[in-house]
Amino acid sequence: MKLLVSLFLILLLILGCVGEKEETISIAGSTTVQPIMVKAADEFMKKHPDIMVFVQGGGSGTGIRFVGEGTIDIGAASREVTEEERKAYPNLVATPIALDGIAVIVNPENPVNDLTLDQVRKIFAGEIRNWKEVGGEDAEIVVVIREEGSGTRKAFKELVLKDKDYAINALQKQSNGAVRKAVAGNKNAIGYIGLGYVDNSVKALRIDGVVPTRENVKNGSYPISRKLYLITNGQPQGIVKEFIDFVLSEEGQRIVEEARYISIK
Repeated sequence: MKLLVSLFLILLLILGCVGEKEETISIAGSTTVQPIMVKAADEFMKKHPDIMVFVQGGGSGTGIRFVGEGTIDIGAASREVTEEERKAYPNLVATPIALDGIAVIVNPENPVNDLTLDQVRKIFAGEIRNWKEVGGEDAEIVVVIREEGSGTRKAFKELVLKDKDYAINALQKQSNGAVRKAVAGNKNAIGYIGLGYVDNSVKALRIDGVVPTRENVKNGSYPISRKLYLITNGQPQGIVKEFIDFVLSEEGQRIVEEARYISIK
């Protein structure tokens, strides 16, 4: 509820700024896509000083719903549009703008460096509950996941858990940064974040012996990867199309790479 209130206030701010600049573009949704959008919006506004671009997070589900309802211009999503969403909003158009890997992370003090995809599946489903079962110390595993509505949460479930549900006692966090912070602060925690969010505060595990890098996502050897999307209600037109075209341009795709994601080109 707090998140929806915050997004509503942002939209009021947008309406209040219309008089300052001729046109506005509003973007909300995936926190995975958000770093790309913030930088792209900044560069786009330098080229178009008469256009204001507002970027907000909120999760993929929120972004898709808001754009479907016509509340915003572009929804950012780190997953594909579901059948239910397409039924509710049949005119949605998803434009892929980048590739991303989902890194499985642990605390740097954790001695485990490598897990199989099956072990990851069982840990996040609550079937493996102690680190000693996968070569670690005798300690209970603390599972950290994203909240309902997160595109990363849904993508991870589809790619890893498949027909299994998340562990009932998993801790839920509202952003990639919050998951990273929780894992960095708990020696026994494990979580997942977009590859672009990995830093020295956490350790990204090898999965089936493959390191989660941009190169391995691009060549298909890393098993937990996905596309990132910009969603519009109908084919993008006008300044919205100009912005999406900019993100897909050579300059825009450099921004994707600078944000530590992988160019869709």
